[in-house]
Amino acid sequence: MLYYLFEFLEKQYQFPGASLFGFLTFRASLAIITSLLIATVFGKKIIEYLQLKQIGETVRDLGLAGQKQKAGTPTMGGLIIIIATLVPVFLFAKLAEIYIVLLIVTTLWMGAIGFVDDYIKIFKKDKAGLKGVFKVLGQVVLGLIVGATLYFHPGVTMKEAVAVQKTEVVKSRFLGPEIKSTKTTIPFTKNNELEYSNWISWAGEGAEKYAWLIFIPVVIFIVSAVSNGANLTDGIDGLAAGTSAIIAVTLGVFAWISGNVIFSDYLDIMFIPRVGELVVFIAAFVGALVGFLWYNAFPAQVFMGDTGSLTIGGIIAVIAIIIRKELLIPLLCGVFFAESLSVMLQVGYFKYTKKKFGEGVRIFLMSPLHHHYQKLGYHESKIVSRFWIVGILLAVLTIVTLKLR
Repeated sequence: MLYYLFEFLEKQYQFPGASLFGFLTFRASLAIITSLLIATVFGKKIIEYLQLKQIGETVRDLGLAGQKQKAGTPTMGGLIIIIATLVPVFLFAKLAEIYIVLLIVTTLWMGAIGFVDDYIKIFKKDKAGLKGVFKVLGQVVLGLIVGATLYFHPGVTMKEAVAVQKTEVVKSRFLGPEIKSTKTTIPFTKNNELEYSNWISWAGEGAEKYAWLIFIPVVIFIVSAVSNGANLTDGIDGLAAGTSAIIAVTLGVFAWISGNVIFSDYLDIMFIPRVGELVVFIAAFVGALVGFLWYNAFPAQVFMGDTGSLTIGGIIAVIAIIIRKELLIPLLCGVFFAESLSVMLQVGYFKYTKKKFGEGVRIFLMSPLHHHYQKLGYHESKIVSRFWIVGILLAVLTIVTLKLR
């Protein structure tokens, strides 16, 4: 809102300093500072309110060290992340941009699903929470909305590059028209672009207009997978929030480069007009995560609950899809991927051995993976720190893929 206000003041009255709001970096800086302040200052008030209403975590006895001490810790702290993200976005972002609208919808939609899940667990005393089928349905519907919007909305375009002679002095090769495209990035390959419509070209001439039959299901799968991965990672103090902050910073780098015509040309990656505005949202998101981490680091004063973890996963997935880096998710979100894989392997192998030999065998001492290390005797602070280090290494490697082909 402030962006449009200062834009008006600059055009009509040449108001001093109003032009600063035209700079993406200035608004992103304000967004991260504001979200940090909201999460740390007002976050304390939210935690006190949750304590007053006795909205505490019910902890199942899994035989883990320090587990019983966590009982009663306020949960549903994901509200802090949601509020601290959205307030700066409404203040400093261009709200008319379709990418910002999609991320606001994602935040509210996944936040609502997580809130209902936590509400059932706490107030209805049902440890299972919202039935899995309804969670999946909510994720599928969001994936359908995001996929259909990105495919059909006229504002979602790419800039076409044109061939130029080496002797020509040009600022950028992206001189062609804006086009609709379902291209995405394939890491570690020379011609690192994949066109989803090619997957359906076998059906004959004109089949590419039905590329949405491929694109939308891919979006649905990614949204569901990443949100569930973030949910599984939220098991010990600071793990999900810290890991997500690292991922979000990396996505911010990609969004800024993809939305900048000069750097897109220099790094030879696709240029996506207007996608740079995501940097404001991502800055607010990172500030909210770091501010929440102030209270969620060991020993946690608040847990994010499904209200936070499902929202975090949904936001990360949608950002990656918007900037056409969804195929980098297994690498960038490697911690989420490892946590999810450990659960699938554990359950799958246990069922297989039980059916074949009459007795189930476990691969890990416990899943998700962070609980395995707890069972081995590692303190959760050490586990979290090492997972963060792994997350940073994966983030660096993800950024290196810009030129490593």
